[in-house]
Amino acid sequence: MNDLLNHIADKDLRLIAEKISGNVRITPEDGLYLFNKADLSLLGVLAGISRKKHNGNFAYFNHNFHIEPTNKCIYNCRFCSYHKPDGDPESWEYSHDEMLDIVKRFDNKPVTEVHIVGGVHPAYDLHYWGSLIGKIKAHRPHLHVKAFSAIELDYMINKAGLTIEDGLNRLKEYGLDSIPGGGAEIFDETLRKLICDEKSSSELWLTIHETAHRLGISSNATMLYGHIENYNHRIDHMERLRKLQDKTGGFNSFIPLKYKKTNNSMSYLGEVNLIEDLKNYAVSRIYLDNFPHIKAYWPMIGKESAQLSLSFGADDMDGTIDDTTRIYSMAGSKEEKPAMTTEEICQLIRQAGLIPVERDSLYNPISYPSGPSGEASGELKEK
Repeated sequence: MNDLLNHIADKDLRLIAEKISGNVRITPEDGLYLFNKADLSLLGVLAGISRKKHNGNFAYFNHNFHIEPTNKCIYNCRFCSYHKPDGDPESWEYSHDEMLDIVKRFDNKPVTEVHIVGGVHPAYDLHYWGSLIGKIKAHRPHLHVKAFSAIELDYMINKAGLTIEDGLNRLKEYGLDSIPGGGAEIFDETLRKLICDEKSSSELWLTIHETAHRLGISSNATMLYGHIENYNHRIDHMERLRKLQDKTGGFNSFIPLKYKKTNNSMSYLGEVNLIEDLKNYAVSRIYLDNFPHIKAYWPMIGKESAQLSLSFGADDMDGTIDDTTRIYSMAGSKEEKPAMTTEEICQLIRQAGLIPVERDSLYNPISYPSGPSGEASGELKEK
C-alpha cells in the first residue's frame, strides 16, 4: 500500500487513500473528490481494499425468484418503463392464486427467497398483501419473503388506516421477513419533484426503513443514478444512508440502480457508460463503510458488467432469478430473460478471482461451491 501511496501525485487524493487504507471514514468532501478527481484504476484499488476488509475474497449469491404482482400504479414517475395504465395490452395484475402458482413452480427446487415488488395498485391495502404473504408461508414456511418497497408500504399501510409502526408489525405477523430497497431513487427533494413528484418523500422512505429496523425487519437500500443527478446528489444520498445505518445497523446491502432509457419520458438523456457504472460502484463501496455488502444487480447492468463490478467494490451478484422479473427488461436491459444457473454465477465470480458463496437473504452462508475440479480451496475447507 505504501508503494501505491507514494505514486499518487495528487496530495489530496493521497490523503484520502491513506484514510481508506487506515480504515478512517471519509467525509462527503472526500467522496466528491474521488468522483471528480480519481481515475478508474485508483478507484478500483481503493474499493478493493474496502471490499476485502468487509468480505475478504468472498462474493455472494442466492437462489431466488421474483413475483411482480402488477405494473398498474398510481404513480407516473418519469424514469419508469414498468408502469402501464389499466387496459393497456402490456399491463397485468395477478391474483393470489396466480402468484401462488409462481411459488409452486419452485417446489422441490433449492430457492431460499421470494422477492415481491410491483406497481402501487390503487385498490389494495396492507391486509390484501399480508394475506398473500400468509398463503406463501403456509405453502412453504421456510421461504424468506422479501417484499414491498417503502413506496408500496406507505400506500398500503395508509390505506389500511394504520401507523407505519403498526402496519409493519402487522406485516411481520403475516410473515414478512425483510424489505427491499426500491423507491429511494435519489433523495434530493428538488430532483424528486422533477422525476417522481407524486412519490413518497425521501424523509418518509428513510422513516419507513428506520422503523422496520427498529422492529427487527432488515432491509436493503438503493440509489437511482445516471439521469439528471450530479455527484453532489449521489454523495448526499449516500450520506443520508450512512447516517441511518450508523443509527440502526439494519441495512444488509446497497444496490446502485442504473437509469435505463427505453420506454420512458426521460429517454432523451441516454445512459451513462460502463466507466461511470464502475466509478459509482467503487465510490459507493468506499463511502458506505458501515454497509456490509454492495450488490451488483446483474439483470439491470448485464452479466459481464456485474462481473467487472466485483473488481470495483461489489461483493454480491444477487441471485439466480430464473426469468421472473421484467422491470429492467422493459427498460431496455440486455438481459431480456434474466436467469442464471448456480454454475454460471459461480464461474463469473471465480473468473473475477473471488470465491463464490451461496447465502441466504441475511447473508448467512449456505454453501461454498467447489471449483470446476470439485475441489474446494483450502480457505473453504477451513470453513
